[in-house]
Amino acid sequence: MIVTRNPVLNVDMNVKAMAQTIVQAHQSALALPVPPQAQALKGDADDMVFAAALLAGHDLGFVPADALCLAQAWSRQALRTGEFHPEQWPTEPIDFGLAPWPRPNAFAPCPAALGLYAVMPDAAWTIHMARAGVPTVQLRFKSMDAAAVRAEVFSAVAGVEGTGARLFINDHWQLAIEAGAYGVHLGQEDLQAMTPAGLKAIKDAGLRLGLSTHGYAEMLIADQHSPSYIAMGAVFPTTLKQMATAPQGTGRLAVYSRMLRDYPRVAIGGIDLGKLPEVLKADVGSVGVVRALMAADDLDAAVATWNAALAPA
Repeated sequence: MIVTRNPVLNVDMNVKAMAQTIVQAHQSALALPVPPQAQALKGDADDMVFAAALLAGHDLGFVPADALCLAQAWSRQALRTGEFHPEQWPTEPIDFGLAPWPRPNAFAPCPAALGLYAVMPDAAWTIHMARAGVPTVQLRFKSMDAAAVRAEVFSAVAGVEGTGARLFINDHWQLAIEAGAYGVHLGQEDLQAMTPAGLKAIKDAGLRLGLSTHGYAEMLIADQHSPSYIAMGAVFPTTLKQMATAPQGTGRLAVYSRMLRDYPRVAIGGIDLGKLPEVLKADVGSVGVVRALMAADDLDAAVATWNAALAPA
Protein backbone atom coordinates (compact mmCIF):
# COMPACT_ATOMS: atom_id res chain seq x y z
CA MET A 1 0.00 0.00 0.00
CA ILE A 2 1.85 3.09 -1.23
CA VAL A 3 0.22 6.29 -0.08
CA THR A 4 0.59 9.89 -1.11
CA ARG A 5 -0.29 13.04 0.74
CA ASN A 6 -3.90 14.14 0.68
CA PRO A 7 -5.03 17.20 2.68
CA VAL A 8 -8.60 15.88 3.03
CA LEU A 9 -7.56 13.09 5.38
CA ASN A 10 -10.90 12.54 7.05
CA VAL A 11 -12.48 11.34 3.79
CA ASP A 12 -9.46 9.75 2.11
CA MET A 13 -10.14 6.09 1.34
CA ASN A 14 -6.44 5.23 1.57
CA VAL A 15 -6.43 6.48 5.13
CA LYS A 16 -9.48 4.38 5.93
CA ALA A 17 -7.83 1.37 4.34
CA MET A 18 -4.70 1.95 6.43
CA ALA A 19 -6.83 2.23 9.56
CA GLN A 20 -8.64 -1.01 8.75
CA THR A 21 -5.32 -2.77 8.22
CA ILE A 22 -4.21 -1.70 11.69
CA VAL A 23 -7.49 -2.78 13.26
CA GLN A 24 -7.41 -6.19 11.58
CA ALA A 25 -3.84 -6.74 12.75
CA HIS A 26 -4.55 -5.94 16.41
CA GLN A 27 -8.23 -6.38 17.18
CA SER A 28 -7.80 -9.85 18.68
CA ALA A 29 -6.73 -8.79 22.19
CA LEU A 30 -4.02 -6.67 20.60
CA ALA A 31 -2.04 -9.74 19.62
CA LEU A 32 1.13 -8.75 17.82
CA PRO A 33 1.92 -11.11 14.92
CA VAL A 34 5.24 -11.08 13.11
CA PRO A 35 4.94 -8.20 10.63
CA PRO A 36 5.12 -8.92 6.92
CA GLN A 37 7.39 -6.96 4.62
CA ALA A 38 6.93 -3.29 5.44
CA GLN A 39 5.38 -0.92 2.96
CA ALA A 40 7.50 2.10 2.06
CA LEU A 41 6.12 5.56 2.54
CA LYS A 42 6.37 7.93 -0.38
CA GLY A 43 6.64 11.65 0.12
CA ASP A 44 5.23 13.46 3.13
CA ALA A 45 2.78 10.81 4.27
CA ASP A 46 3.17 11.08 8.04
CA ASP A 47 -0.11 12.99 8.19
CA MET A 48 -1.88 10.00 6.68
CA VAL A 49 -0.27 7.60 9.15
CA PHE A 50 -1.45 9.86 11.97
CA ALA A 51 -4.99 9.98 10.59
CA ALA A 52 -5.14 6.23 9.97
CA ALA A 53 -3.79 5.41 13.43
CA LEU A 54 -6.24 7.83 15.03
CA LEU A 55 -9.17 6.15 13.27
CA ALA A 56 -7.82 2.71 14.19
CA GLY A 57 -7.34 3.72 17.83
CA HIS A 58 -10.98 4.75 18.10
CA ASP A 59 -12.12 1.57 16.35
CA LEU A 60 -10.04 -0.54 18.76
CA GLY A 61 -11.84 1.04 21.71
CA PHE A 62 -9.26 3.48 23.02
CA VAL A 63 -10.65 6.60 24.69
CA PRO A 64 -10.03 9.78 22.63
CA ALA A 65 -7.01 10.97 24.65
CA ASP A 66 -5.32 7.57 24.35
CA ALA A 67 -6.15 7.27 20.64
CA LEU A 68 -4.49 10.65 20.10
CA CYS A 69 -1.32 9.60 21.95
CA LEU A 70 -1.21 6.40 19.94
CA ALA A 71 -1.66 8.21 16.62
CA GLN A 72 1.16 10.61 17.46
CA ALA A 73 3.43 7.69 18.35
CA TRP A 74 2.60 5.82 15.16
CA SER A 75 3.33 8.92 13.12
CA ARG A 76 6.68 9.42 14.88
CA GLN A 77 7.51 5.75 14.32
CA ALA A 78 6.84 6.12 10.59
CA LEU A 79 8.97 9.27 10.40
CA ARG A 80 11.79 7.63 12.34
CA THR A 81 11.88 4.45 10.26
CA GLY A 82 10.72 5.90 6.94
CA GLU A 83 8.15 3.11 6.65
CA PHE A 84 4.59 2.28 7.68
CA HIS A 85 4.29 -1.07 9.45
CA PRO A 86 0.60 -1.76 10.13
CA GLU A 87 1.43 -4.82 12.26
CA GLN A 88 4.17 -3.12 14.29
CA TRP A 89 2.44 -1.58 17.27
CA PRO A 90 4.45 1.42 18.58
CA THR A 91 6.28 0.55 21.79
CA GLU A 92 9.50 2.57 21.58
CA PRO A 93 9.58 5.19 24.37
CA ILE A 94 11.03 7.80 22.00
CA ASP A 95 7.98 7.54 19.73
CA PHE A 96 5.74 8.51 22.66
CA GLY A 97 7.96 11.46 23.57
CA LEU A 98 9.44 9.83 26.68
CA ALA A 99 12.79 11.21 27.78
CA PRO A 100 15.73 8.80 28.04
CA TRP A 101 17.06 7.42 31.32
CA PRO A 102 18.85 8.05 33.63
CA ARG A 103 17.19 11.33 34.63
CA PRO A 104 18.59 13.77 37.16
CA ASN A 105 15.12 14.81 38.34
CA ALA A 106 13.82 11.29 39.06
CA PHE A 107 12.35 10.18 42.36
CA ALA A 108 14.27 7.71 44.50
CA PRO A 109 14.43 4.31 42.79
CA CYS A 110 12.81 1.12 43.98
CA PRO A 111 13.46 -2.48 42.87
CA ALA A 112 12.52 -3.29 39.30
CA ALA A 113 10.48 -6.21 40.63
CA LEU A 114 8.33 -5.17 43.58
CA GLY A 115 6.74 -8.62 43.62
CA LEU A 116 3.41 -9.22 45.31
CA TYR A 117 1.89 -5.84 46.15
CA ALA A 118 -0.99 -5.85 48.65
CA VAL A 119 -3.22 -2.76 48.65
CA MET A 120 -5.06 -2.70 51.97
CA PRO A 121 -7.86 -0.55 53.44
CA ASP A 122 -6.44 -0.03 56.92
CA ALA A 123 -3.33 -0.40 59.05
CA ALA A 124 -4.37 -3.72 60.59
CA TRP A 125 -4.70 -5.41 57.22
CA THR A 126 -1.50 -3.75 55.97
CA ILE A 127 0.46 -5.04 58.95
CA HIS A 128 -1.13 -8.47 58.60
CA MET A 129 0.05 -8.70 55.00
CA ALA A 130 3.58 -7.54 55.81
CA ARG A 131 3.92 -10.07 58.61
CA ALA A 132 2.65 -12.82 56.30
CA GLY A 133 5.54 -12.13 53.94
CA VAL A 134 4.10 -9.76 51.32
CA PRO A 135 7.14 -7.81 50.06
CA THR A 136 5.31 -4.60 49.08
CA VAL A 137 2.24 -3.18 50.82
CA GLN A 138 0.14 -0.06 50.49
CA LEU A 139 -2.09 1.59 53.05
CA ARG A 140 -5.10 2.99 51.21
CA PHE A 141 -7.10 4.40 54.09
CA LYS A 142 -9.94 6.72 53.11
CA SER A 143 -11.39 8.98 55.79
CA MET A 144 -12.26 12.63 56.39
CA ASP A 145 -11.17 12.26 60.03
CA ALA A 146 -7.66 13.75 60.19
CA ALA A 147 -6.90 12.16 63.55
CA ALA A 148 -7.93 8.72 62.30
CA VAL A 149 -5.80 9.10 59.17
CA ARG A 150 -2.79 10.10 61.23
CA ALA A 151 -3.24 7.16 63.58
CA GLU A 152 -3.55 4.70 60.69
CA VAL A 153 -0.44 5.97 58.90
CA PHE A 154 1.77 5.92 62.00
CA SER A 155 0.38 2.53 63.06
CA ALA A 156 1.13 1.05 59.64
CA VAL A 157 4.68 2.40 59.56
CA ALA A 158 5.41 1.08 63.05
CA GLY A 159 3.68 -2.23 62.40
CA VAL A 160 5.64 -3.19 59.28
CA GLU A 161 8.99 -2.32 60.84
CA GLY A 162 11.24 -5.34 60.90
CA THR A 163 9.21 -7.29 58.33
CA GLY A 164 11.23 -6.15 55.34
CA ALA A 165 8.09 -5.01 53.56
CA ARG A 166 8.14 -1.81 51.53
CA LEU A 167 5.26 0.40 52.72
CA PHE A 168 3.64 2.94 50.43
CA ILE A 169 1.06 5.38 51.78
CA ASN A 170 -1.76 6.26 49.42
CA ASP A 171 -2.40 10.00 49.11
CA HIS A 172 -1.40 11.18 52.61
CA TRP A 173 2.09 12.27 51.60
CA GLN A 174 2.77 14.72 54.44
CA LEU A 175 2.10 12.02 57.02
CA ALA A 176 4.12 9.51 55.00
CA ILE A 177 7.13 11.84 55.20
CA GLU A 178 6.61 12.53 58.90
CA ALA A 179 6.17 8.87 59.82
CA GLY A 180 9.07 7.67 57.68
CA ALA A 181 7.27 5.45 55.18
CA TYR A 182 9.09 3.86 52.24
CA GLY A 183 7.05 5.73 49.67
CA VAL A 184 3.89 7.47 48.55
CA HIS A 185 1.36 6.34 45.97
CA LEU A 186 -0.84 8.82 44.12
CA GLY A 187 -3.78 8.28 41.81
CA GLN A 188 -4.29 10.56 38.84
CA GLU A 189 -6.70 12.86 40.69
CA ASP A 190 -4.33 13.05 43.65
CA LEU A 191 -1.47 13.85 41.27
CA GLN A 192 -3.45 16.64 39.63
CA ALA A 193 -4.15 18.12 43.06
CA MET A 194 -0.47 18.08 44.04
CA THR A 195 1.57 21.27 43.91
CA PRO A 196 5.15 21.33 42.63
CA ALA A 197 6.19 22.11 46.21
CA GLY A 198 4.46 18.97 47.47
CA LEU A 199 6.12 16.74 44.91
CA LYS A 200 9.47 18.33 45.71
CA ALA A 201 8.94 17.64 49.41
CA ILE A 202 8.37 13.94 48.70
CA LYS A 203 11.48 13.81 46.52
CA ASP A 204 13.65 15.77 48.94
CA ALA A 205 12.62 13.43 51.79
CA GLY A 206 13.89 10.48 49.74
CA LEU A 207 10.53 8.74 49.55
CA ARG A 208 9.63 6.73 46.48
CA LEU A 209 6.68 7.79 44.36
CA GLY A 210 4.29 5.43 42.63
CA LEU A 211 1.62 6.65 40.21
CA SER A 212 -1.58 5.03 38.95
CA THR A 213 -2.39 5.06 35.22
CA HIS A 214 -5.25 3.80 33.08
CA GLY A 215 -4.01 4.31 29.53
CA TYR A 216 -1.53 6.10 27.30
CA ALA A 217 -2.48 9.70 28.17
CA GLU A 218 -2.14 9.12 31.91
CA MET A 219 1.11 7.22 31.41
CA LEU A 220 2.61 10.16 29.56
CA ILE A 221 1.48 12.48 32.36
CA ALA A 222 3.03 10.17 34.94
CA ASP A 223 6.28 9.99 32.97
CA GLN A 224 6.66 13.76 33.15
CA HIS A 225 7.26 13.36 36.90
CA SER A 226 9.81 10.49 36.60
CA PRO A 227 8.25 8.43 39.42
CA SER A 228 9.75 5.38 41.09
CA TYR A 229 7.21 3.03 39.52
CA ILE A 230 4.08 3.15 37.39
CA ALA A 231 0.96 1.10 38.09
CA MET A 232 -1.16 0.02 35.11
CA GLY A 233 -4.81 -0.94 35.45
CA ALA A 234 -7.40 -2.04 35.74
CA VAL A 235 -6.29 -5.15 33.86
CA PHE A 236 -9.53 -7.04 34.56
CA PRO A 237 -12.95 -5.97 35.88
CA THR A 238 -12.93 -5.12 39.57
CA THR A 239 -15.72 -4.30 41.99
CA LEU A 240 -13.45 -2.78 44.61
CA LYS A 241 -13.15 0.62 42.97
CA GLN A 242 -15.27 2.59 40.53
CA MET A 243 -13.22 2.84 37.35
CA ALA A 244 -13.61 5.64 34.80
CA THR A 245 -12.14 3.47 32.04
CA ALA A 246 -12.91 -0.03 30.84
CA PRO A 247 -10.59 -2.90 31.82
CA GLN A 248 -7.41 -2.76 29.75
CA GLY A 249 -6.83 -6.48 29.24
CA THR A 250 -3.52 -8.29 28.97
CA GLY A 251 -2.99 -7.34 25.33
CA ARG A 252 -2.87 -3.64 26.13
CA LEU A 253 -0.93 -4.37 29.31
CA ALA A 254 1.80 -5.98 27.22
CA VAL A 255 2.23 -3.04 24.86
CA TYR A 256 2.07 -0.55 27.74
CA SER A 257 4.76 -2.53 29.53
CA ARG A 258 7.08 -2.40 26.51
CA MET A 259 6.68 1.36 26.25
CA LEU A 260 7.38 1.75 30.00
CA ARG A 261 10.27 -0.73 29.98
CA ASP A 262 12.55 1.69 31.87
CA TYR A 263 10.19 1.75 34.89
CA PRO A 264 9.30 -0.81 37.52
CA ARG A 265 5.77 -1.78 36.47
CA VAL A 266 2.83 -2.88 38.60
CA ALA A 267 -0.22 -4.55 37.05
CA ILE A 268 -3.39 -4.19 39.11
CA GLY A 269 -7.11 -4.83 38.90
CA GLY A 270 -9.04 -8.08 39.19
CA ILE A 271 -5.94 -10.31 39.15
CA ASP A 272 -6.09 -13.73 40.80
CA LEU A 273 -3.81 -16.77 40.66
CA GLY A 274 -5.68 -18.19 37.69
CA LYS A 275 -5.08 -15.05 35.64
CA LEU A 276 -1.53 -14.46 36.89
CA PRO A 277 0.36 -16.46 34.21
CA GLU A 278 -1.20 -14.40 31.41
CA VAL A 279 -0.45 -11.17 33.29
CA LEU A 280 3.19 -12.14 33.77
CA LYS A 281 3.58 -12.64 30.01
CA ALA A 282 3.26 -8.85 29.79
CA ASP A 283 6.67 -8.57 31.53
CA VAL A 284 5.59 -6.80 34.70
CA GLY A 285 7.63 -7.16 37.87
CA SER A 286 4.79 -6.68 40.31
CA VAL A 287 1.10 -7.45 40.70
CA GLY A 288 -1.26 -5.47 42.88
CA VAL A 289 -3.74 -7.65 44.76
CA VAL A 290 -6.59 -6.88 47.13
CA ARG A 291 -9.52 -9.30 47.19
CA ALA A 292 -7.54 -12.47 46.36
CA LEU A 293 -5.48 -11.99 49.54
CA MET A 294 -8.14 -10.64 51.89
CA ALA A 295 -10.44 -13.56 51.04
CA ALA A 296 -7.76 -16.24 51.53
CA ASP A 297 -8.62 -18.93 54.09
CA ASP A 298 -4.93 -19.43 54.87
CA LEU A 299 -3.12 -16.14 54.28
CA ASP A 300 0.38 -17.48 54.93
CA ALA A 301 -0.10 -20.26 52.41
CA ALA A 302 -1.66 -17.89 49.88
CA VAL A 303 1.19 -15.40 50.19
CA ALA A 304 3.76 -18.19 49.79
CA THR A 305 2.00 -19.35 46.61
CA TRP A 306 1.88 -15.83 45.17
CA ASN A 307 5.52 -15.12 46.08
CA ALA A 308 6.64 -18.34 44.41
CA ALA A 309 4.69 -17.51 41.27
CA LEU A 310 6.17 -14.00 41.13
CA ALA A 311 9.74 -15.05 41.91
CA PRO A 312 12.21 -14.16 39.11
CA ALA A 313 12.87 -17.12 36.83
